Amino acid sequence: MTEELNIQWFPGHMAKARRMVQENLNMVDAVCEVVDARIPRSSRNPEIDAITAGKPRLIILNRCDQADPNASERWAEHFRRKGFAVLKTDAKSGRGTREFQPAIRELLKDKIAYYNERGQTGRLLRIMILGIPNVGKSSFINRVAGRRAAEASDRPGVTRGKQWINIGGGIEMLDTPGLLWPKFEDKTVGEHLAFTGAVKDDILDVETLGAHLITLLKNRYPDALRERYKIDFTDEENFDLIEKAAKKRGFIVSGGEVDYERMARVLLDEFRAGKLGRMTLEMPE
Repeated sequence: MTEELNIQWFPGHMAKARRMVQENLNMVDAVCEVVDARIPRSSRNPEIDAITAGKPRLIILNRCDQADPNASERWAEHFRRKGFAVLKTDAKSGRGTREFQPAIRELLKDKIAYYNERGQTGRLLRIMILGIPNVGKSSFINRVAGRRAAEASDRPGVTRGKQWINIGGGIEMLDTPGLLWPKFEDKTVGEHLAFTGAVKDDILDVETLGAHLITLLKNRYPDALRERYKIDFTDEENFDLIEKAAKKRGFIVSGGEVDYERMARVLLDEFRAGKLGRMTLEMPE
């Protein structure tokens, strides 16, 4: 057994971000939500559905290049059954981002027809883009805009204010700060967000986080774990797995002690960089 992680992170600017979203909803035609395809459930703010009720919705499954492709298709079908349009993208390479404008026009075809009937052909479409920190929202915006319109960073919580961005094609996008929520009711949500870097590492016990991640990967993608770290395992979990991987990598400190922290950080970094393969940590029910 290893210790439990209780991850709660709600910086003060998050409450301000939520108010800003609510105050600007009446200015937009649709809402686009960017989620991490590796953790589509955990990377969705559960408050957004209620806050944006009544607005046409597009879910962007971003980082699909790092996610299990079969799982991504299952998630796309899951969201479509809920009435959302879905677009699978990889903002880093640009894959899928060219389909954004056609997807928006399809989503808003009734509204566009209404505008045309009223002699407002070519009226600007305004889209609000939402997402929790570190799901690739700023990188996605920069791709669809074709320029550096939003600050992108691997650090969560970079975007602080709102900004309107004209992406061409008669579409204007309202960028918003990353929107977390005050309490993670399910402890696995906090863990999954921490695994992908959506929660700052400096507030976490990195060794315990790495132990939890390696156990999850052992259960979901054991072959990838064996291949990457050249370890054999049966019923080991948590720190026993970290220790095996650390010894294989030669992460030993003075006195012959295993450097658990270094191995945990390597594991987290390699998972986040996609070096372990294409993995999805959760599936739709």
